[in-house]
Amino acid sequence: MPHHKVAAVELDREEARNRRFHLLAMDAYARHRKLVNDYILYYGGKKEDFRRSGENDKTDLDVVRENHRFLWKEEDEVDMTWEKRLAKKYYDKLFKEYCIADLSRYKDNKFGFRWRVDKEVISGKGQFFCGNKYCEAKEGLKSWEVNFGYIEHGEKRNALVKLRLCQECSFRLNFHHRRKEVKPKKQRAETNNEGLSLKKPRLSSSRKKSSKRKEDRERLPAKKSEESGKDTDSSDEEEGPSEAELWKGPVPETDEKSQEEEFDDYFQDLFL
Repeated sequence: MPHHKVAAVELDREEARNRRFHLLAMDAYARHRKLVNDYILYYGGKKEDFRRSGENDKTDLDVVRENHRFLWKEEDEVDMTWEKRLAKKYYDKLFKEYCIADLSRYKDNKFGFRWRVDKEVISGKGQFFCGNKYCEAKEGLKSWEVNFGYIEHGEKRNALVKLRLCQECSFRLNFHHRRKEVKPKKQRAETNNEGLSLKKPRLSSSRKKSSKRKEDRERLPAKKSEESGKDTDSSDEEEGPSEAELWKGPVPETDEKSQEEEFDDYFQDLFL
């Protein structure tokens, strides 16, 4: 059996771990109250001496609102205080692809923009639903590119933002002057009268060679009856490259897309 002193030391260590766990789970104000209550409990005193008025108390949300920036630049990260670090940490968690707009004062040419939060990204607000704060339409959405000019912390700034709006909200956005509409690349391609694209699909080098050999075979005159009786193996060998061509150089590389390029093409139409 271990000595009782060893058991007491292990018990103290376990109790210290539990206290540290509970202290870290609290916020700063709750931790402060617990320490004050423990001080009064063990050392005496009155709670009135530690009571605060509550007027100057600030929560984490109040600190973020005071130090929040629509866009953070490198010069903003100079002389970072803990309040700015907290606001920057909140900014890094936002999704900065599409904006949520407040168009309630569109007649005065005043608009408010903010980035989407986690819940709005999951629900599709601002991308698959109208980006207006007070609209939930999901039909006839258009993508708009807006040069947003604003004043933040006494400094004038500009930011290029994207919005997905329905037909009615698009009218409000373009009430004073028309903004730039963002269209998919497929719609930007010039089409002829029949609706077919004028651009030809790009072929890889191997496909180009096979199509060229096929055209050459079609242009050649009909072969003699003696050559027509050859085996299918010899015809297969003629279609493929000869031994001399194989030793001339390395096999030409084909223009195959990587997995990242295929993902970029897949998500091209989603982020417009």
